[in-house]
Amino acid sequence: MLQSPYRSWRPSPFLKLSAAAHLGAGAGILLAPHLWPVWAGAVLANHAAAAVLGMLPRSSLLGPNIVRLPPNAVARGEVALTFDDGPDPEVTPQVLDLLEATKQRATFFCIAERVRQHPELAREIVRRGHLIENHTDTHPHLFAAYGPRKMALQIDGAQHALRELTGRAPQFFRAVAGLRNPFLDPLLARRGLRLASWTRRPYDTRTGDPSTVLSRLTKGLAAGDILLMHDGHSARSATGRPVVLDVLPLLLDAMRLQGLRSVTLQAGCTPAADPALKEAQV
Repeated sequence: MLQSPYRSWRPSPFLKLSAAAHLGAGAGILLAPHLWPVWAGAVLANHAAAAVLGMLPRSSLLGPNIVRLPPNAVARGEVALTFDDGPDPEVTPQVLDLLEATKQRATFFCIAERVRQHPELAREIVRRGHLIENHTDTHPHLFAAYGPRKMALQIDGAQHALRELTGRAPQFFRAVAGLRNPFLDPLLARRGLRLASWTRRPYDTRTGDPSTVLSRLTKGLAAGDILLMHDGHSARSATGRPVVLDVLPLLLDAMRLQGLRSVTLQAGCTPAADPALKEAQV
């Protein structure tokens, strides 16, 4: 349930195999110590595999990961627009105006440090019917290399600040650049948070060409998609304008032509009969 403050943690099949590999290597060293290079190699190979999986933002092999909305949302013709790295005092208000003009709802994965800098802007996001979710406390680029303690500090710092400043505890978490390691899933489980990545990303922090960014978002666009954009750290177009502001009106128009409607992640992941859905759509 989305509202639960806690969910039980079950290791993924990969993590179970990883644990078995470590135990097997330990037993091998005891039983056949002369083959220690083999056992050490097996452990190193396992660590390398985990590192590679952590660099695949849409992978679910390290734990549950929402990359699309569920079938009930698809049947309703819903997509989820998500914005990362804000709030930004230049960009976010214009994004909010564009969404309000088309009566769309979105999810803002905010950096808590920025929310503390711009608390009224964060409250305005919520006032306009959108939801703010957890995108770490300070957005450290080495987040995926952190151990469990430092990772927990980033998650908890953001969770506390966002709850205090918006009146609602986030229910979803997005890792920095989508990168993570095996420590993340048990930490999220204990906090009742769900990892959410995306179906499509336009690399709009690096690409300033609006047509390229729009194409990456709309090619194959369909109900159930989770779209990633950035109201913070947005690349600039040739005119110096944040590219998200050039792309968003065109994206909203493309959605309208396809009969798609954007909802928050909470609404998209909640059955239609649940009151939380009605509340999120008000």
